[in-house]
Amino acid sequence: MATSSNSSLSGSSVSSDAEDYQPPIWKSYLYQLQQEAPRPKRIICPREVENRPKYYGREFHGIISREQADELLGGVEGAYILRESQRQPGCYTLALRFGNQTLNYRLFYDGKHFVGEKRFESIHDLVTDGLITLYIETKASEYISKMTTNPIYEHIGYATLLREKVSRRLSRSKTESRKASVTACEETTPVEKITSLVRRAALTQNDNYFNYEKAHNFKVHTFRGPHWCEYCANFMWGLIAQGVRCSDCGLNVHKQCSKYVPNDCQPDLKRIKRVYCCDLTTLVKAHNTQRPMVVDICIREIEERGLKSEGIYRVSGFTEHIEDVKMAFDRDGDKADVSANLYPDINIIAGALKLYFRDLPIPIITYDTYSKFIDAAKLCNPDERLEAVHEVLLLLPAAHYETLRFLMIHLKKITMNEKDNFMSAENLGIVFGPTLMRPPEDSTLATLNDMRYQKLIVQILIENEDVLF
Repeated sequence: MATSSNSSLSGSSVSSDAEDYQPPIWKSYLYQLQQEAPRPKRIICPREVENRPKYYGREFHGIISREQADELLGGVEGAYILRESQRQPGCYTLALRFGNQTLNYRLFYDGKHFVGEKRFESIHDLVTDGLITLYIETKASEYISKMTTNPIYEHIGYATLLREKVSRRLSRSKTESRKASVTACEETTPVEKITSLVRRAALTQNDNYFNYEKAHNFKVHTFRGPHWCEYCANFMWGLIAQGVRCSDCGLNVHKQCSKYVPNDCQPDLKRIKRVYCCDLTTLVKAHNTQRPMVVDICIREIEERGLKSEGIYRVSGFTEHIEDVKMAFDRDGDKADVSANLYPDINIIAGALKLYFRDLPIPIITYDTYSKFIDAAKLCNPDERLEAVHEVLLLLPAAHYETLRFLMIHLKKITMNEKDNFMSAENLGIVFGPTLMRPPEDSTLATLNDMRYQKLIVQILIENEDVLF
């Protein structure tokens, strides 16, 4: 199944600079148990069974009783057969011998075979994974329940030298863009594979890093080859879906360990495939910026040549040109060219900025705070309303708050040129209200009912940006 060298089995930390690299101590007890687990032994039916489902093989024995299945298995550990239920024809059962008893599981097929959550290409793989799980949970139930009590996650001294090396590279040039700094680190480091733990520590210790809090984006993952949990350092057992991986930073942990991992995800640029439609906090942490670079670049361009443009943000640019700008950001990141040479119509850049906000999976004014903002807008007393808006602003995630603050400063500049561009705070509120805030439920009626309050919130934010932020 795998080699026996514990240091090579981590699948996480391999360095080409042996002098600097301090290998982690992965806990191999569960790996050893997996090697000891019983192997599947298929009991073949000696006769051809009529009406055998095409997705089952010769291990299918047709309609037989539990007692007959138990007799066929013969007390052999790991032996298994498939049978059709006597009581419920058309329902199929996996009979498996484990721990000196016959275990019966209802079997399903939807293109893949499954008993529980995991789905397998073959019955053999399903039984193999089941035997591993049964064996480990039988032999190490107490050990597994205590795995998270002494995690390595907060104690990564094994990587001190490597972490310092990465940290020095990250802060090598403070005059370069923060994205370039991170990219330079990834391109020049001699470390072939750096654990997400080491990367997180290096970035956290770097003074030039914006440490917004971000939860990990864990998704069930199938690891190819043996893997160890980067939270508890224990082996991740099984054939498939052994644990979860953060799709933003690459952290690999047991599903049960994921509940204890802090909200300290440090997204890796190599994993972020696009700029638009990407979670705001994920994007700014990946690029190591205070705000999304789209916002900075577009606002800078608009303030250079569009502050006095009539109907700025209200007048639409050509949709296909706005899509071109979107593709440029997705493709080139902060190197995207939105200059007048390519896009002489400033409304295209304004449209691209509005599209960015509309495409956010979580709006600038988050779903969690939406109703509180609407309630604040409904207050009749102006002073109470202003105070309520201020209190809700403080509930926004840090990256959302900073982006909104920066945008309102910009929109205030737009209103200061109202005599030329004819865009008042109220007009901008009409444009940006539904762009910056959307109701949690996808309801057209709720959206229509709230539009005037959305407009009012943005208007208040623009007119009082120096007081509210």
